[in-house]
Amino acid sequence: MKVAFNKILMTGILSIATIGGLSAQIGTDSYNPIPTAVPSLTIAPDARAGGMGDAGVATAPDVYSQYWNPAKYAFSPDKAGAGLGYTPWLKKIVDDIYLAYGVGYYKIGSGDNQAISASIRYFSIGDVEHTSMEGASGIFGGEIFSPYELAVDVSYSRKLTETYSMAVTLRYIHSDYSGPTGDDGEADGVFAADIAGYNESYINLGQSESLLSFGFNISNIGGKLSNNGGASNNFIPTNMRLGASLMYPLSEVSTISASVDLNKLLVPTPPIKGDNEDPLDYAKRVDDWRDINSISGIFKSFGSEDGGFSEKLKEIAVSVGAEYDYNDQFKVRAGYFHENKMKGNRRYFTFGAGFKMKSIQLDAAYLLSTVNQNPLDQTLRFSLAYNFASK
Repeated sequence: MKVAFNKILMTGILSIATIGGLSAQIGTDSYNPIPTAVPSLTIAPDARAGGMGDAGVATAPDVYSQYWNPAKYAFSPDKAGAGLGYTPWLKKIVDDIYLAYGVGYYKIGSGDNQAISASIRYFSIGDVEHTSMEGASGIFGGEIFSPYELAVDVSYSRKLTETYSMAVTLRYIHSDYSGPTGDDGEADGVFAADIAGYNESYINLGQSESLLSFGFNISNIGGKLSNNGGASNNFIPTNMRLGASLMYPLSEVSTISASVDLNKLLVPTPPIKGDNEDPLDYAKRVDDWRDINSISGIFKSFGSEDGGFSEKLKEIAVSVGAEYDYNDQFKVRAGYFHENKMKGNRRYFTFGAGFKMKSIQLDAAYLLSTVNQNPLDQTLRFSLAYNFASK
């Protein structure tokens, strides 16, 4: 008996990832994305960044900085904060896949220049029915199980100078696709770490003093993960994000900011099958790629594979976004995300708005795909935050 993994595999393919090894997606000239385990770790959990094209590594600090760049917490004007985010996923295809996210931070020390923070994210792949390969119910036919991905992390951030801060994060990642039988798959977990930095300084633009910030976050540095008892081990989405943001005052009560993020997976590119290559030789190269350990994979991700330097450039996704803020009460956002068609072809505009009443802020974002037949089209995100003001 086997589990009907159609729903799970569909989710993995559409997320440009793998849960058990999507070898059919590897090595084609026209489409060669980088497969990883736990693809949900690459989904933006909050509506603020979600409304700005998924740009957030260098934007002004907020409750959801934990995902984008926890080093920003050291510059937060508030003493503490907590937030909840909810994202229905692939809504156009299924109605029970979603990402739920909870986050909080607290500034410590008399100098108010350091913070601790934590988050939990739960990605539900919904209910999957156990059936036989022929589709007929067997001993376990009709039983329902609920595969999921989970991540829990904690961070410490600190100002090192008046303008620069850094943060370190420890994360536990858990993936469970196991079903009613012992051979359906196994749950597995792995520890990972992040290192992040953030710099903000004021510059004069004409008659106005503007805030210029830069940030980086290298996330999910850790081991590999398996859902089949170790028969194959998959890379987790080790990732490097670099970005900059400029906030410009339009008046005493309104500002506008523009941000850009560059994003690259630090996972080696899978090999491309040569036109006249022997299938056995190609299979051996794929096996060698799968056997690369995670740390070596970080360095090999910058190396020259079959596609050369041009393929490295294709692996960089770009996010651009803008935010208009009126009196720290009403915010309007827009952005664009671009990924090369060979590496996933995610291209979409985003729009969002935020409303703040005293210490409570509600944000919403909407995704509008520019690619035909994109299942992510019309994705909505919602997030709610509460800020505890400093005395």
